[in-house]
Amino acid sequence: MSFHHFLTRLTCVALGLACTPHLGAQTDPGPRGGPAGAGGKYPTLNVSETLLFMQAQARFQEVDSVSGNISGETGSGLGPAFNGNSCAQCHAQPAVGGASPGLSSKQNPVPNPQVALATLDGANNTVPSFITANGPVREVRFVSDGGVHNLYTIAGRSDAKGCTLAQPNFAANLASNNVVLRIPTSLFGLGLVEMTPDAALQASFNSTQAARAALGIGGSFNTSGNDGTITRFGWKAQNKSLLMFAGEAYNVEIGVSNELFPNERSAVAGCVYNGSPEDATNLLDPTTNLPVGSASAMSSDTVNFAAFARLSAPPQPAPSAVTAAAVSSNNNGQTMFTAIGCSLCHTTSLTTGPSAYTGMSNATYHPYSDFAVHHMGSGLADGITQGAATGDEFRTAPLWGVGQRLFFLHDGRTSDLLQAILAHASSGSEANGVVARFNALTASQKQDVLNFLRSL
Repeated sequence: MSFHHFLTRLTCVALGLACTPHLGAQTDPGPRGGPAGAGGKYPTLNVSETLLFMQAQARFQEVDSVSGNISGETGSGLGPAFNGNSCAQCHAQPAVGGASPGLSSKQNPVPNPQVALATLDGANNTVPSFITANGPVREVRFVSDGGVHNLYTIAGRSDAKGCTLAQPNFAANLASNNVVLRIPTSLFGLGLVEMTPDAALQASFNSTQAARAALGIGGSFNTSGNDGTITRFGWKAQNKSLLMFAGEAYNVEIGVSNELFPNERSAVAGCVYNGSPEDATNLLDPTTNLPVGSASAMSSDTVNFAAFARLSAPPQPAPSAVTAAAVSSNNNGQTMFTAIGCSLCHTTSLTTGPSAYTGMSNATYHPYSDFAVHHMGSGLADGITQGAATGDEFRTAPLWGVGQRLFFLHDGRTSDLLQAILAHASSGSEANGVVARFNALTASQKQDVLNFLRSL
């Protein structure tokens, strides 16, 4: 074993990683173990803000049934078609609010919950071929219309008597190449992103224009068709705010109509059991039945979901107090990450503007994203247009917390970080120049980059 690979092995041990580097090759160390370093409140919140975060976090974990009358499933509004029955079901790794769970998690190894969901409470769904116990939570879009087509329906459930809504014919659509997939994104620290002024995003982006041009990197911001401001949430940066992001997800993924999306999806005869919107501002505190209560109690689920994401702390990187070998490898990897051009899109630092929340004004944070959309080429193209983002354009995926992420790229096609990097290169991709530089690195330098990323 070379001295470099001896150091790499020490790095893996120091960070709690399950990796076995091979001589002359590079290996994704895999998701690191140890504390999640995520899922908590922003550290400077005052008492009232902390209470809102905690209550909103509890609401985020609520499980929905059709009308809220099933034990353990006290939320209401599920379906008629859905992909999940709780926000926390999909946003779970490495803690509540994160990305897709999976069996390779060292904190909480669980199979894909969408498998068991197919027949929960008597539902008679068939699990599609692209949903597996070992794979990620997924959403389906059809290229033909660009829209989400839910995995399951409430037909057959004990609380949906009379509903006969059928699942889409996924097998036929797979055969005609009409299916594209998406996996959930992490919500940690997104209040900082929401509080970053458009001007700050634009200035940071403009500062790298010459360097990006030299590598063939363009990019642009997705924007609102109404006011022209920058949109920044979702795989194609299609949503303006966390409230919009939450309202859309609640309606599209769980099937709950709300004050932002008041119309029931898949509202066929015999499958609608509640008035709309199913989720609304509470006129009475649900616990006291009085017209006063906490901000969380009086607010809708959707407002609570947004508050949870807005007030959550960003994911914390691996502790720096590790072996000298780990520090050396991470420092070298960070240097290479910048030198080959990764940081031209995966922007290291941004700063918020004035904020209504304690300690979040003018705060510098490290998302490793410019929140712009870039052409990623034919290899990653999904053929879906959202806002100004076209079929091969995606928002730069934030890399904070990637050290504990289980699945990569918009469709979760790989759990190998090295393969995710290489998949950035294809015909028409703005990342081709950077990937060529990565490929030109020595095996030890590539390993250092992987070790650095898994330390985030």
